[in-house]
Amino acid sequence: MYDAIVIGAGPAGLQAALTLGRMHRSTLLLDSGEYRNGTVLHMHNMIAADGMPPSELRATARAELAEYDDVEIRDAAATSISDVEDAFVVGASDGTIVEGRRVILATGVADDLPEVPGLQDLWGTAAFSCPFCDGHEHADKDIAIIGAAPRAEHLIGLLGRIVASITVVPMGEAFADEEIRTLEAKGAQVSRTPVTSVEKVEDGVRIYTRDDERVVSGVFVAAGAMRQRSPFAAQLDVDMLESGCIEIDEFGRTSRPGVFAAGDLAHRATLPGPMASVLLAAAAGQLAAVGIIQSLLAAEH
Repeated sequence: MYDAIVIGAGPAGLQAALTLGRMHRSTLLLDSGEYRNGTVLHMHNMIAADGMPPSELRATARAELAEYDDVEIRDAAATSISDVEDAFVVGASDGTIVEGRRVILATGVADDLPEVPGLQDLWGTAAFSCPFCDGHEHADKDIAIIGAAPRAEHLIGLLGRIVASITVVPMGEAFADEEIRTLEAKGAQVSRTPVTSVEKVEDGVRIYTRDDERVVSGVFVAAGAMRQRSPFAAQLDVDMLESGCIEIDEFGRTSRPGVFAAGDLAHRATLPGPMASVLLAAAAGQLAAVGIIQSLLAAEH
């Protein structure tokens, strides 16, 4: 039986496994090969790794984990979780069934994008959601924001000092006159007709509306939603927040004893939502691992 089973091998899961391994706690890390930033070419806003491909970070982390005898990595997805007395039973896609005294859910979230033809193909390379992650790369260039007016207002405030110009393009239906006045007052241009499709072109992204088209450096999406990538939060019946994320405390503890969570899929109730970044996900993984070590020590002594 493992001391801990870490489900998910993004930055949260990798860091959790490293912390557990350094404390000589037997750990199984299950890597499904699916990641929220799987389409991203370069990650940003990460000290000492700014501009590094996410795949390189994952490969480096796995090489480091290979030096720890107490950490085992399997390229398999968890398929089920159930609990037995003082342990959790996890089924994996490679057909194995394993047991662990504690579990960390680090499977992350998936982004449900607006149904704009061509947008999915651009996601992570020319279409983005996070100004902190991707805004600087469009400095002094023309960009577009696609989506709802309230979220667009927030993005204008963050990106306005970085980019040359911003065009806000509605989705589905045209903006109301009051919304147009508000967006224009913040310095943006506003399309009067909704987006119909987007496509990658040599100079960036071509945006088609019902009566116009324009080319911009990149697109920021002010719409869409995220969801739990795995069903385990529901299977384990842990408390959830209005954001759709798992509720945790400072050390990643969920409402279910022995179950911890880290990364974009979880946050504290004092926050409005997950603070999505590689650095913060890794920090959450470390805290969850410390929480597990505290929990194991309490049980052992």
